[in-house]
Amino acid sequence: MNLTLKIWRQKDAQSKGKMETYNVTDISEHMSFLEMMDVLNEQLIASGDEPVAFDHDCREGICGMCSLYINGEAHGPDRGITTCQLHMRMFNDGDTIYIEPWRAAAFPVIKDLVVDRTSFERIQQAGGYISVNTSGNTQDANALPISKHAADEAMDAATCIGCGACVATCKNSSAMLFVGAKVSQYALLPQGQVEAADRVKNMVAQMDLEGFGNCTNTGACEIECPKGISLENIARMNRELMKASIK
Repeated sequence: MNLTLKIWRQKDAQSKGKMETYNVTDISEHMSFLEMMDVLNEQLIASGDEPVAFDHDCREGICGMCSLYINGEAHGPDRGITTCQLHMRMFNDGDTIYIEPWRAAAFPVIKDLVVDRTSFERIQQAGGYISVNTSGNTQDANALPISKHAADEAMDAATCIGCGACVATCKNSSAMLFVGAKVSQYALLPQGQVEAADRVKNMVAQMDLEGFGNCTNTGACEIECPKGISLENIARMNRELMKASIK
């Protein structure tokens, strides 16, 4: 498979970026998208050129680092997968592929295809946790009975890997699906009730402070989310925020 790649190149956050064109040949349809990028970088290094910077870690769809905007879609043309799980059989010989970083004011470009997503970490630090007394009197996890329905919904929310595809695909760069998932994860469990009001208020306030946009309920975030996080989590976050505001 021979391909033409149009890749965003940007030296650093202060530099002006632009699309550069590269050609790769003999790409196997069984390669992952990141393996194809590895082949390109090996060619660039061999010719004395600067390799393309892109994020990756586990390459198993777990860490969420391999975040690329491919042909106008977050994580590319497949569904329910991260970029590292995207295979080249989704493309055809002779295709031109456009590869860009996430586009959001709250995700500034660090270099080439790498963006700074520490805004997500600051939102999590604002309240996405449960304070536990670890002095030796901690309750066993199974000491509090939880319905299977609540446990399943909490687990579904907890599968969010924080990749940022929801932000990248939203026309307003909203982070409400991410924040909704992190709020829901605890709102559905009894352990999360003690700090529920402070949690949702602090996390939403930090989300706004980071410069993410508003949700307009188009549903694009759920469609592009590699873990299929439901829009119901946004509704739950709004309910939790309303309850916290009344209190």
